[in-house]
Amino acid sequence: MLKRTLGKNGLVVSAMGLGCMGMSYHRGPATDRNEMIALIHSAVDKGVTFFDTAEVYGPYINEELVGEALRPIRDKVIIATKFGFDVENGASQTVNSQTDHIKRAVEGSLNRLGIEAIDLLYQHRVDPNVPIEEVAGAVKDLIQEGKVRHFGLSEASANTIRRAHAVQSVTAIQNEYSLWWRRPEEEIIEMLDELGIGLVPYSPLGKGFLTGAINEKTQFTEGDIRNKIPRFAPAAMKANGALIDLLKQIAQRKDATVAQIALAWLLAQRPYIVPIPGTTKASRLDENLAAIEIKLTSSDLKEIEEATAKIAIEGARYPAEFEAQTNL
Repeated sequence: MLKRTLGKNGLVVSAMGLGCMGMSYHRGPATDRNEMIALIHSAVDKGVTFFDTAEVYGPYINEELVGEALRPIRDKVIIATKFGFDVENGASQTVNSQTDHIKRAVEGSLNRLGIEAIDLLYQHRVDPNVPIEEVAGAVKDLIQEGKVRHFGLSEASANTIRRAHAVQSVTAIQNEYSLWWRRPEEEIIEMLDELGIGLVPYSPLGKGFLTGAINEKTQFTEGDIRNKIPRFAPAAMKANGALIDLLKQIAQRKDATVAQIALAWLLAQRPYIVPIPGTTKASRLDENLAAIEIKLTSSDLKEIEEATAKIAIEGARYPAEFEAQTNL
């Protein structure tokens, strides 16, 4: 497995990580725990060293799952988790990055994961009521105490990232980034180049759409967040099929799948980009990891760029209440 480095502080991870959220959250009923532990172990056996979770996934049960799977091989892996929400009665989505809350959240994550230190701790969403300098200061204290090793932010604006970085070096930003959500290119990526910060794209396969296996006839199970996302409305998916048609053409030439081309495109954008596609299926894990070996030429990339510039993606990426919590 190829390695990549996130940030200037030397956090070395596999070139592709594994997003674990969908194993127990936002994808319908939680999957079988033992099967998911086996899948995580399989990922490690295949060279994956970077695993992503969060306290709100479940809530809590995803961290417990990841902890159970990875504790026996702790020295081989990098574990990322997140704070930033009040988790009350199992469902609250209210942002909270008060200093005392951050420290309680970290203690809870450490206990559920069963580890001595969190390798990469993200603020899950920016709290408009708490200056980012205070958040960065709280994480800096936790780093000095040995409970956290690296600091990250998710869905923060360029200005917020700069302000945080001035207090505590930011190792990585976790933002949605893919061929159907390219907003980070507007201001974030150039700033990451400048500051030496890594980028960890979540939903690099567009919540499954960029696998080519979803279309306007797809029915999602109860509890799957895609039932609420405008971009997954039948009319939007039908319109967005133009992007899949483009990727299929390139995939055929490369003897690859649509998903592999989408991931290879991301990997080609910057050497510090580490996607974290999620899956609950061993076959999809193998498919995703094989994308690391696919090399897109400059002409391939130019073709994708020119063709996608003519495709207008339909539908918002989140329900309005979720979108309000991003890019603050």
